[in-house]
Amino acid sequence: MNHQDLLTNYLSSFIQTLYEHKVRHVVISPGSRSTPLSMLFEAHPDFTTHLDIDERSAAFLALGLAKASGKPTALVCTSGTAAANYYPAIIEASLARVPLVVITADRPYELQQVAAPQTIDQTDMYGRHVKQFFQLEFSEHDLSLLHYNQAMASRAVACAIRTPQGPVHINVPLREPLVPNLLLHQVNNNAHGVTAAPSVTQGKLSLTVNQLQELAARINAAQRGIIICGALAREARSSILALARHSGFPILADPLSQLRRGTHEQKLVIENYDLFLRCHEIVSCLKPDLIIRFGTPPVSKSVKQWMEEQECANLVIDAGADWRDPACKATHMVYCDEQYFCEHMLSQINQNVNAAWAASWQKINALTRSTLQSIRDDSMLSEEKLFLKLCEQLPEQADLVVGNSMPIRELDTFMFTSSKAAHVFANRGANGIDGVVSTAVGVALSKGRAILALGDLSFFHSMNGLLAAKQNQANLTIVLVNNDGGGIFSFLPQASEETYFESLFGTPHGLDFSHAAMLYGARYTKVVDWPMFDAAFSKAIKEEGITIIEVPTKRRDNVRKHQELRSRLVKRFKEVNSVED
Repeated sequence: MNHQDLLTNYLSSFIQTLYEHKVRHVVISPGSRSTPLSMLFEAHPDFTTHLDIDERSAAFLALGLAKASGKPTALVCTSGTAAANYYPAIIEASLARVPLVVITADRPYELQQVAAPQTIDQTDMYGRHVKQFFQLEFSEHDLSLLHYNQAMASRAVACAIRTPQGPVHINVPLREPLVPNLLLHQVNNNAHGVTAAPSVTQGKLSLTVNQLQELAARINAAQRGIIICGALAREARSSILALARHSGFPILADPLSQLRRGTHEQKLVIENYDLFLRCHEIVSCLKPDLIIRFGTPPVSKSVKQWMEEQECANLVIDAGADWRDPACKATHMVYCDEQYFCEHMLSQINQNVNAAWAASWQKINALTRSTLQSIRDDSMLSEEKLFLKLCEQLPEQADLVVGNSMPIRELDTFMFTSSKAAHVFANRGANGIDGVVSTAVGVALSKGRAILALGDLSFFHSMNGLLAAKQNQANLTIVLVNNDGGGIFSFLPQASEETYFESLFGTPHGLDFSHAAMLYGARYTKVVDWPMFDAAFSKAIKEEGITIIEVPTKRRDNVRKHQELRSRLVKRFKEVNSVED
């Protein structure tokens, strides 16, 4: 068997094994050494391929696809620094538990460490940010390593999707000539591979009967329990809601928990905590005797600070067996599938423990919501009102991607509970501002359409992702908040150092983003008032292709508005309490 046929058989069986393990999307960046991988993925009838010229953008696009689909997504690039450009998205995928199958072409062994062009050491190049490193092996004479590679591919995908999910790295050293036999590849596809790949069956973490009983007793001893939810596994949401209903414990629901929007019962869902937990006059009456936490740490800094002040049992339920405790307040790490935990607790814990406790949270939440809604009458363009309006105008089943720094925090503040379903995505693993546009493109390609809300610096960092959006015909509405710099720094202590603040932190750029829209063929509107925004947004979410709606705001106004809302809430809280007294 000649080299071309050997190469084709090895890679065809490898690619078919990925398909058999539910990989359906692959993001390809062009390159010479990856030629056989790219061509054989493209020629496979059942893979959806997406081309992205820039590897850094491509990796975040794959991240978005995997987040939105819940399935592992493959990435393919050539050798050398192309692979290094995957690193930021791999870090995000690792920390956010997103399954990626990262496939890097490489030079063969004889070209390593001899100054061959486009050659770097790719062995374990992503370190601990991938769950495992694998390398494809080839025989120059026969197909004796075929089943080994299939087993390795099965193992790699199983590793990526095993809880906690995350990226894996498969390195593929390839010798020239690199063009595969496409006719043989077609024959292999029709035969579903030369040999069958091993299947993998995986279970979920559970607890013993005694462990469940001990935890149930601890929960039963509580009269003032609270549940805190970050981003959650989809299958755990309904079980957590059922646990809250049964126990009467309120839920502090992060926007990424997906508990704030939908047709499920939201009576115990508390969403306005970020503002009222900043008010010492209010939090003094909110002292829990038990905290149960599910999912990722919440976006809100005030939740973390509030938890740090509490002296009570603090249970972290985590199917991924990580140490998710940035507040350093966990008293019990419970490594167990979240759905399993909730369903077993329902039959063992007391029902509706303390109605007055839940009512106090609901009352403060309602007061905070009406205070926040008071900005609806403001005529000036502001980030606060923008996110209030954006959440109100989201279409049913909207897929919303939110940038880091201020946008995700504004969403946390102004996304109220609603029966209108929406799904929120954000890169909160490493919390970086890079790659957000490409992540949104991935979500749009998976879901058919997406809305992206982000700041000007995030847009600048990742606007080259718009090329992939254009080439892959993504339907993407971008709401670009332009406050000419890093808005979040205005909320931090360094804002008081006026001598250095603007040059080092405020970083005004003065960019005209209409030119970026023109470069990538996007429709563009820069709004001057709210009626103009309403009209532009209403039109954009129905149109095909890319639309950018720029909303200019002022950083200092943003800080002032948040301070005003906090003062207004404290005043109203005191007035209500004084009337009741």
